[in-house]
Amino acid sequence: MKVTGVIQAGGRSVRMGGRPKALIDLSGRPIIERVVAALSPAVDDMLIVTNTPELYAFLGLAMVEDVYPDHGSLGGIYSGLKAAAGGAALTVACDMPFLHPGVVQLVADRAGEGDVVIPRVGSQLETMHAAYAKACLPHIEERLIAGRLKIVEFFERVRIVEIIEEDVARFRDPHVAFMNVNTPEELERARALAAELG
Repeated sequence: MKVTGVIQAGGRSVRMGGRPKALIDLSGRPIIERVVAALSPAVDDMLIVTNTPELYAFLGLAMVEDVYPDHGSLGGIYSGLKAAAGGAALTVACDMPFLHPGVVQLVADRAGEGDVVIPRVGSQLETMHAAYAKACLPHIEERLIAGRLKIVEFFERVRIVEIIEEDVARFRDPHVAFMNVNTPEELERARALAAELG
């Protein structure tokens, strides 16, 4: 199955004082460049979901705007999946500096096995590091129209394949691999981790 990598960069970065999290420098390059580097080997093509395309033009990637503006992460997943050339969209957040190419590949390799292929860490499903098949589109749209924006709510309508924590851990500590940088405190932790990981 052809898999499109989709980077979600539509958030307003409120907790980061409004500056785009994806463009924050971490060890000499913007976080989004680290995301692109981890995602690109595993996918057939890539796009960014953003309402500020001018900020990401330097990456030279295709960009799409939200089909349903202000509908949170679920709206972003829908927009990326609808625009994806592939049969599935491997969707990740733009503020995950420690994505691991091996973990991304793990999800991409299994993309055809279910409508949603998603890692689980403890009780948490990693909705922003998952492959969504085109079959999800009507179920997501139904919820967007109803204003029900919790991502996992539509899962009852589709086939889910979970990737276990132990499989992720073979490549990187899951709590590091799926870490987001949402606050100044998390940014400080990320800087320390980046120095540690090299």
